Amino acid sequence: MNARASLRDFFAGLAEYTFESRLGVADPPLVDYLAELLARFIRSDAIYSVRSPVGGRLAQVTSMRAEAESRVGEARRQVHRHIGDFTLFWSGVYPEALPRIQSPDNPDYMVDFCEEGKRAYHIAATIPTDRPTENEVLERLSHDFDMCVYGLGEVRREWERKGGDDSWRLIVFGH
Repeated sequence: MNARASLRDFFAGLAEYTFESRLGVADPPLVDYLAELLARFIRSDAIYSVRSPVGGRLAQVTSMRAEAESRVGEARRQVHRHIGDFTLFWSGVYPEALPRIQSPDNPDYMVDFCEEGKRAYHIAATIPTDRPTENEVLERLSHDFDMCVYGLGEVRREWERKGGDDSWRLIVFGH
């Protein structure tokens, strides 16, 4: 089994335990989406995957929103989905980073990450795609964003309890 699959399985187990057993959320597609988000965002290049037309990395929600509005169809949907993922990840998994991300000298200073995430997931869910089931999950993420923030915080506490903050390194690197 490769490291990515092991990491995905680690987060899938934690997300399933947290959401289904502890929070009573029996929604396998939603829980699977959240586990995949955690596994994907271990890599910083995935967190900052949205690029400007000239290839520059977009690290602020305000920049990503402007980029999303300049795109059409599936490309627009993907950027809005990413904004939802980005805001959910920081709000749920690493909320202690938000004061730095939203510092007064940052363009995202006035952005409400939860409201922006709900909005972005809703917009992404309304754009037609050949993956209607994913759009249903995105709409649930929009509607249940606050619960997902709380649940991801609980997932983080569980992985820290199970093996410390660096337990994911054991899965990826084997030490």
